[in-house]
Amino acid sequence: MAIQIIFNLLIACLWMFLTESYTFVTFLIGYIIGIALLFLLRRFIPDAFYFKRVLLLFKLILLFLKELIVSTWQIAKLVYKPKLNVQPGIFALPTDLRTNWEITLLANLISLTPGTLSVSISEDHTKIFIHAMDMPDIEKEIEGIKETFEKAIMEVTR
Repeated sequence: MAIQIIFNLLIACLWMFLTESYTFVTFLIGYIIGIALLFLLRRFIPDAFYFKRVLLLFKLILLFLKELIVSTWQIAKLVYKPKLNVQPGIFALPTDLRTNWEITLLANLISLTPGTLSVSISEDHTKIFIHAMDMPDIEKEIEGIKETFEKAIMEVTR
């Protein structure tokens, strides 16, 4: 992957030298040409096409923004009701993530989403304990996190 990034930067710089224009737009055009060359030659390169991970990372960011907006709206509806009818609690989220970086990213995404907070991680790093402001169905909460954040993190990192 690092070789692909270096190759892409070299193509962008080469394009700037060939056109004798040293602006950001020229660099960007050269970078796009480099991406296209890497895409066309991807079967000759042993690593996976690195730009796919960039797109998956962008997808993860969009997923987080969507979840942030939806959960903010749900919490605002709960808070502004005349009678507060919530079922707070702590539950254990079993995780399939392996590295500390993946687990930390998941815990932070959960904590940044309104209504949930990562409380602790188990000693064996297989569970994240989460406090939720309103959780009528624990299994639905677990499935929701695993199908959104955890799945997107695994796509980006593996």
